[in-house]
Order: sequence, then C-alpha cells, then structure tokens
Amino acid sequence: MFLARSLFKMSSHNPLLRLEQRASEADQIIEYLKQQVQLLKEKAIVQASVREEKKLMVENAKLKNDIEELKKQLLEKEKKRGVRAVAMPSTDNSVECISKPTPPAPSASPAAAVQSSPPKDESKKKKPEKKGGEKAEKKPAAPSQEDAKVDVSRLDLRVGRIITAEKHPDADSLYVEQVDVGEASPRTVVSGLVKHIPLDQMQNRMAVLMCNLKPAKMRGVVSQAMVMCASSPDEVEILDPPSGAAPGDRVTFQGFPGEPDKELNPKKKVWEQVQPDLRTDGQCVATYKGAAFEVAGKGVCKAQTMSNSGIK
Repeated sequence: MFLARSLFKMSSHNPLLRLEQRASEADQIIEYLKQQVQLLKEKAIVQASVREEKKLMVENAKLKNDIEELKKQLLEKEKKRGVRAVAMPSTDNSVECISKPTPPAPSASPAAAVQSSPPKDESKKKKPEKKGGEKAEKKPAAPSQEDAKVDVSRLDLRVGRIITAEKHPDADSLYVEQVDVGEASPRTVVSGLVKHIPLDQMQNRMAVLMCNLKPAKMRGVVSQAMVMCASSPDEVEILDPPSGAAPGDRVTFQGFPGEPDKELNPKKKVWEQVQPDLRTDGQCVATYKGAAFEVAGKGVCKAQTMSNSGIK
C-alpha cells in the first residue's frame, strides 16, 4: 500500500518536478525490492532449506508482479484522464514510462466547430457512460479489505499471557481471563474451558489468541479475544507458543503474507471460512493448510499431546 500511495501522489502540474519525483519513486522501489530480496535470502540461509528458499523466491516474484501491476494501473488512470506516456531513461539505464499532458488539438474554424458539435440529445446519452467509466476507475483505486482474498493472514493471531483467570459469576462452564497481548492494558477474554482445563492451569500461562474478532458479550461479560485450542469432541488443549515468545508477538504463516483485518466483519464469515483448514499435524504442530503457526525467529506453536486435531 505504501508503494501505491506514493505512485498516486505524483504532481501533474510541473513536468520537471514530475520527472524528478518519478525517478525518485523508481529509486525507492528498487531499493525496497533490494531490501526484500536481502531479507528473503537471509531467511533462506537461516532455515537452510531448499523448499523454503523456493517459497521465498515465489513470494519475491509476487511482490515484483504487484509493483508492476500498480504501475500499470497508474498509467491506465492517467491515459483515461487524457495523459499520454513518454519514455524516460531511468537510473539503471532502462527505459521507464512517465506521464506527460496531451497537447490540445489544433483549433478548427468556427464553421467546422458548429458542424462537429454533437446534438443535445446525444450529449445527454453520453453522460451515463461517463459515470459508469468513473465508477470502473474507482474500484481498483480503493480495494476493500473485506473483499480481499480469504486466508489465514486475515486473522490477527498473537502470543498472549493469561495473567489471571476466574470462573464466570453467571456461567458454570466459562472462565473470565485477563490477558496481556502486548497492548497498554490487558484484554478481558471469556472462554468455555472450565470442563477441560483446571483453574490452576489457567493462571500465568502463555497462549495464542485471535485478537480481531468483533467483541461479544457472553453472559454479561464482553469478550475481546479468543484463546486458540486444539479441539476434539472429548478433549481440548490450549496451544503453546514457542519458548522465548513474548506477549504481542505476531503469529505468521509461510506462503500467506498480508496484514490482518483491524476487525473481522461477521457478515463476511472470514473466520468460518478459515477455521476448517486449521489443524495440528502428526507432531502436534498447529498448521493452516500445512503451514505452521510460526513466531518469527522463535519457533512454532504446538498442542501438548493432540495430533491431527482441529483448532478453534
């Protein structure tokens, strides 16, 4: 999004300033890509895995394709506004397209102007087409996060520490917990774990929490997150973050980049679409479509004993 915003901010009033800005933006894009490539190479070396390196190369190629797509969208918008593209040599000796205002057409004689002017009824017919064109331009300019591809990257999964837990005053099957998820103050979380986890095991323990569910009132207490657990009809285990993880650490997934929604819209049913693909594998590692719940540089999240089980 940073790259998209920077491309759209370029001025169209001063051609020289526009050229300098485009050249500066091109340098920033190149530097950004170099940084991403370096980070991906370092990560591949640490993991020492040919399979992971191939995944990183695919992600890098996708990033480059996204940059090119943004450039194409910008040029298309400028063409529709009557701006034509001209060639400009960039810093890496390649040719880059920049936009230049289209010169006005030569003035015609008054008689020709009268003859070429469309009738009033035809000009009225063209107005809806203009509005339709404007609407078509706005769609790629401001894509809605809610309409983005649905995968696990839409979930705000973080490491948290359950500071205290007590039984819900009005529900025998619920705990009310105070959980540190790396914010200024703890969140209140209501969990139906009384029948599965003893109260003493709920105190001062690490967990994985989903933090962008819409807050919901449960028996009079508003719950602001959800404790993630390996689950079966007869057994439930809270997922353990890797050793050394701290409250607020983000849980990510190889092959599923992206930023989580600020808050999941219940009408879009993102959680309902993602949850069936959340499972522990044969080694009790929590996964999404085979990609582990990972805290960068610290390890993966696991259940204690439950393998090949659903997660919710």
